[in-house]
Amino acid sequence: MTAMTPIKENMPLLAKAEGVWEGVYRYYDAETGEKVDEHKSRLICRLPDDATPADYHQTNHYYWADGRQETRDFPASYRDGRIWWDNEHIKGNCGAMSPDDKGLSMCLYWERKGEPGVYLYEFIQVDPENKLKSRTWQWFRDGKCFMRTLIDEKFVTSDWQNWDNFDEPH
Repeated sequence: MTAMTPIKENMPLLAKAEGVWEGVYRYYDAETGEKVDEHKSRLICRLPDDATPADYHQTNHYYWADGRQETRDFPASYRDGRIWWDNEHIKGNCGAMSPDDKGLSMCLYWERKGEPGVYLYEFIQVDPENKLKSRTWQWFRDGKCFMRTLIDEKFVTSDWQNWDNFDEPH
């Protein structure tokens, strides 16, 4: 039996999210409530035992209705009970929500690189069976909320090591 890594032991909700998730991102203008973007997604969330290339590594695949696709990698390190990002896209961290008596929520804070004054808070809520995930982003520019993102995802598999389907999710 393999010993549990510190990240898996100290961040059990993140450890339960390890695997492949598919869903939809919807972006809304905070002032008007108008939808400004929507696309499908597939996230591959990894907690490699050897911390290669990172303690936590998430790869996001995005698919738009017009055929556009984008892939972004988010490797993170673990320390002080949180995961921390500092890459070409973002700088920030994620930790368990407190209080959360059910242990089903996490909160992220990150700043967008190359966009001075832009940061966001993300709230993540997972159902008790770990089959559904709802996420809400509140985007701020210089302290004023300008956009909200709603994300709904379904768990596909915990076997991220053997995942090889990169076709657009249904």
